[in-house]
Amino acid sequence: MDVFSALASATRRRMFTLLLQREMHITGIARELGISVPVAAKHARVLEGAGLVECRRFGRTLVLRASFEPLYRALDELASVHRVRVERNTTVLEALKRVAGVRVERKGDMEYVTSIDGEDGLYIYEVDGEFPEVGMHRYTLAESAEVVLKKLVPVRRKVLRVEVEE
Repeated sequence: MDVFSALASATRRRMFTLLLQREMHITGIARELGISVPVAAKHARVLEGAGLVECRRFGRTLVLRASFEPLYRALDELASVHRVRVERNTTVLEALKRVAGVRVERKGDMEYVTSIDGEDGLYIYEVDGEFPEVGMHRYTLAESAEVVLKKLVPVRRKVLRVEVEE
């Protein structure tokens, strides 16, 4: 089953959301969601089939935890692919400026990608699967490569409420 089909159920989305917070025993999930253990196990098998949940068995006990990777891979499949030809030693930033829908803005003495296809945000890049240690304005392309832009999405993974003692 694919990721989107697995998350089509409101119950499975709620289960996945719970598991994003912590590992849980199947009975704890059932209790939290107000469903029976067999129904929770059925939903867990669907999520496991899509790779969204990893299950560990301890005898008859089943402990589940969420896995982001299948979700990330599914979203990567939706990315648009563009081809651009540049001269040797062109920077990644200069190559990106040739792609329709990529907006580059100057902030001080630096230029940054600030929007792709109208979607504002912060973007990082990788070249042939590696994250370079320099900005895209400095990384030069000496040979053909695949450059992937990734938007930094503000997904809430942890909330920290800090209380400062006086």
